[in-house]
Amino acid sequence: MIHILNRIVDEIELHLGDDIDIDTIAMRAGTTGYHARRMFSSLAGMPVSEYVRRRRMTVAAADLVGDDDLLAIAVRYGYGSTEAFGRAFRAVHGVSHGHVRREGGPLRSQPQLRFRLTVEGSVPMDARIITRPAFRLVGHAARVPLIHEGANPHIQAHIAQLPVEEHARLKSLSDAEPSGLLQVSDDVDPDYTEGAELTYLHGVAVTRETSVPGDLDIIDVPAGSWGVFRSQGPYPATLQSVWAATATEWFPSNPWRLRTGPSIVAVVDRSEDFSTATCELWLPIERA
Repeated sequence: MIHILNRIVDEIELHLGDDIDIDTIAMRAGTTGYHARRMFSSLAGMPVSEYVRRRRMTVAAADLVGDDDLLAIAVRYGYGSTEAFGRAFRAVHGVSHGHVRREGGPLRSQPQLRFRLTVEGSVPMDARIITRPAFRLVGHAARVPLIHEGANPHIQAHIAQLPVEEHARLKSLSDAEPSGLLQVSDDVDPDYTEGAELTYLHGVAVTRETSVPGDLDIIDVPAGSWGVFRSQGPYPATLQSVWAATATEWFPSNPWRLRTGPSIVAVVDRSEDFSTATCELWLPIERA
């Protein structure tokens, strides 16, 4: 995986002015674009698209201090107009391209990334692999923004507006693993961009044969393998640390990769105020 990510970085450098087809690069290297984008985002701390934009604007800044025509520079780096180029330039450098052309700066540089694997074991990985037949996730869904750290207030508000008795009704429907009330994230941006919208479902897992009340949302989950990672400690910080460690430590060290599908959090046990919890993070995986 580290080799694949470095190959993506090399391809970006060779084609800064062109569209970068991550799916094709990943496929040629023996993995999927979905897994490659998720790993890149987790390890680099930014989506591939944001890295490409920063690198383009870093290199373009050097051209601006010369005499090249502004439109020619914009086109060179994949922009159809000086206006679009200007917006991207200001977003990266914090100043206009005109200011840089006149004053020479200030500029913010994005160095070329290189990925290296250093397995420190800083987060204990209590993991198991299981295979599940097709099942359904049923409950109440909402579109919410992705937040990487801390509690998500949009999810909290979604859950809070459900009547107390609804939680009991949902729990009574649960008849498949993972059991109990679940926190489900689906339709997540492959780049895992902070603020991107995802579908959050508060619900339970049921078999395909279970009769589902008509007022509930349904996510059909195909048969496949799952990586199940257990966390125990302050909530949600410990869970989020384990989630990050799957990308930095577990996936690079094991012959598995993410496949498309929902990620699921099952709360196995928790304190009364939910300040601490034991959770299981279920990630859909396949052989790399």
